[in-house]
Amino acid sequence: MHHRLRPLALILFAAVTVAAPSAVLADDTASPSENKEDPMVVMHTNRGDIEIAVHEDKAPVTAANFLKYVRDGFYDGTIFHRVIPGFVIQGGGFTKDYDRKKTRDPIENESDNGLDNDRATLSMARTNDPASATSQFFINLSDNAPLNAGRDRAGYAVFAEVTSGMEVVDEIADVPTGSAGPFRQDAPQQPVVIESAEIVAD
Repeated sequence: MHHRLRPLALILFAAVTVAAPSAVLADDTASPSENKEDPMVVMHTNRGDIEIAVHEDKAPVTAANFLKYVRDGFYDGTIFHRVIPGFVIQGGGFTKDYDRKKTRDPIENESDNGLDNDRATLSMARTNDPASATSQFFINLSDNAPLNAGRDRAGYAVFAEVTSGMEVVDEIADVPTGSAGPFRQDAPQQPVVIESAEIVAD
């Protein structure tokens, strides 16, 4: 359907132009959120708290990368700079002034790990190069099967899921959007700020 294909094209195009490389699970067994060893991260936003379980067992490289950024305080003061209702909210790379933050080197793509881009999951944003993800991530607002790895596509690596605070995510998804900073569309017209992020269980 067109409303699913249009946002997919947007996230790819936007990643190439500004996200830059230097840019619920299948019910067969227990959900990774039930794994007591999953590190837990809380993002304190100006809209409320989002609690996240990070799946080290399924996406070890991606999880380590994300947790390192959290420990370093990298996400503190960054924004959700792209909001597409019914699709994703994306953040983790820009300050409130839309300055792009300097990141570490890109990581490998772990999209073929058995985790799907379903509602409430977190994946890494990237360019058309599958191995270009750095700090930016997105939270899926719907089950976004076109973002999964497949026979003819690399997919986007799911590495975590929201365990509490999806009402905050949905509130962010309702923020009016338009042009701001380097973005011609889909940028919140009211700042949505990650005030801090912390690991609360490791």
